[in-house]
Amino acid sequence: MLARVGKSFASSVMRMNPVRPAALRFFGTQYTVENPPLPFPKDMADSVKTWAIGSLNHQRNLLSRAVTLLESSLPSHVAQAELLLDYVLSVRRMENERDHPHEFVPGSFRLGIAGPPGAGKSTFCEALGTLLTKQGHKVAVLAIDPSSTRSGGSLLGDKTRMLQLSYDPNAFVRPSPSNCSLGGVAEHTSDLVLLCEAAGYDIVIVETVGLGQSEVMIDDMVDMVMLLMPPAMGDELQGVKKGIMEHADVIVINKADGPLASVAARSEAENRRAVQLQRRKAPFWKCQVTRCSALQKTRIQEVWDICEKFNKEALDCGSLEKRRVDQNTNAMWSQLITQVAASCKRNPAVIAKAKELDLVMRSGGMTHRRAGHELMKVFVEDEVEALKKE
Repeated sequence: MLARVGKSFASSVMRMNPVRPAALRFFGTQYTVENPPLPFPKDMADSVKTWAIGSLNHQRNLLSRAVTLLESSLPSHVAQAELLLDYVLSVRRMENERDHPHEFVPGSFRLGIAGPPGAGKSTFCEALGTLLTKQGHKVAVLAIDPSSTRSGGSLLGDKTRMLQLSYDPNAFVRPSPSNCSLGGVAEHTSDLVLLCEAAGYDIVIVETVGLGQSEVMIDDMVDMVMLLMPPAMGDELQGVKKGIMEHADVIVINKADGPLASVAARSEAENRRAVQLQRRKAPFWKCQVTRCSALQKTRIQEVWDICEKFNKEALDCGSLEKRRVDQNTNAMWSQLITQVAASCKRNPAVIAKAKELDLVMRSGGMTHRRAGHELMKVFVEDEVEALKKE
C-alpha cells in the first residue's frame, strides 16, 4: 500500500514539475563495493569499482576521478571508462524500471549555454546554479575550455569564475579541455552528461567554449539550448549569432545592469523582432527572448521559469523522448567515425600507404580526396585479412 502511495506521489510531482529536485529522484540509497546494486563486470578494476559506487552515492571526489577516467585517451583507460559508464547507467536504468515501469522519466534536465566570448556565461552559470541549489536541486556544470591548437594545452579557468558554486555541496563544477574539437564542446561531453545524470544531478548545464556560430554541436547533447548574448547594437554580432540562433530555444541578453540596462532592453527588442522571421526549431515551441544581469543576480528566476516551461511542454508532447533517442543515434554514428579514424591511424598498413601517398600528393599526382579513398581501401582490406586469419 505504501509503495503504491509513494509511486502515485512521485508521478504527480513529475507531472507538476518535470525538473524534479534531486531529493525526489533517488531516495537516499547508499551502495557499497561489498554489496553493489548489480554485479560488477569481471574485467573492472578495483579502483574503478570504487569510483562507480562513489558516483552513484553522489560523492564528488570520486565522481571527479570517474570524469578524469572518461576523458583519458589511453587505450587501457578507455576500456575501463566504458565499463564504468555502462555500469552506472545500468544501475539507474534498473532503478527507473523499478520505480517508473513503462514510463519515460528523464534522469535530468540538460541545458546547453552558448554565446560569444565576454557574454558572461560563467557568471551566469554560477548565478543560475546557486539559485537552483537553494531550491533543492543538484546541479552539475560542465564548462568546456578552449585548447591551444599548437600545444594542446588549456587553462581550465572557468571554475575560478564559479567559486561560490564550486563550494556548494549540491553542485559539481568541472572544467574540461576542448582538445581542439569543433562545435563548442569536447569529445567526451555527452559521456560526462550521462555520468553526472547517473550520479544524481537533476540539472546538467553544459557551457560551451564561446566561439560563436560554430557551437551548434551542443544541440546534439542537451534538451534545451540557451544563447547568452551581451548587449550590442546594430549588426556587429550578426556573424556570431547566425549559426547558433537557428538552434537556440531561448535568447538571453546578459549584463542588463548599470549603464548597459537601456542597451540591453533595446537588444532584447531587436532580438524579439529577429526571431519572428526565423522558422521554429520545434512545432511546440517558439524561441523566447529575455534579459537578465548575472552579476547583480536579477531576473535569473524569470530565465529559469522559461526553461521549466520548455521542459514541461517538451515532455508533455513527447518531443523530449524522441529528441533523446535521436541524440543517441547521432552519437553512435559520431563515435563510429571517431573509432574508425583512430583505428586507421594505428594500422601499420595504412601508415605505410599514407607515407607513399604523401609523396604522390606533394608532386601533385593525387588529390587528398583520392588519397583518403585509397587509405580507406587499404584499411578495409587489411581488416578483412585479419578476420580471415582468426
